[in-house]
Amino acid sequence: MVTVDILGNQQELWIFSISQMDVPTRQAYTMAVVDPDERSAAAGISGIARSIGASVSPVICGALFSIFLSGPFIIAGGLKIVYDLILFRSFKASHVSDKL
Repeated sequence: MVTVDILGNQQELWIFSISQMDVPTRQAYTMAVVDPDERSAAAGISGIARSIGASVSPVICGALFSIFLSGPFIIAGGLKIVYDLILFRSFKASHVSDKL
């Protein structure tokens, strides 16, 4: 039983580390694009947007679980892929990538 718990914790750590890979990228991109005197406001807005999403998502997931058990996972994975691709495309299209 102890071995299963250790492997479960390693898997959770791996999943959590992958799921948060966009945070430093998003923060660095935001700081590079926004004027220096507006950076704190931009970081605050970005943080609030993430917090609102994290607080509203349990309600939506609860409703989706009653309809389709795998639905929230499929939708969340799809949204994460789309979000990462949009972030990558925006970064490549900006002139910030040329300065780096």
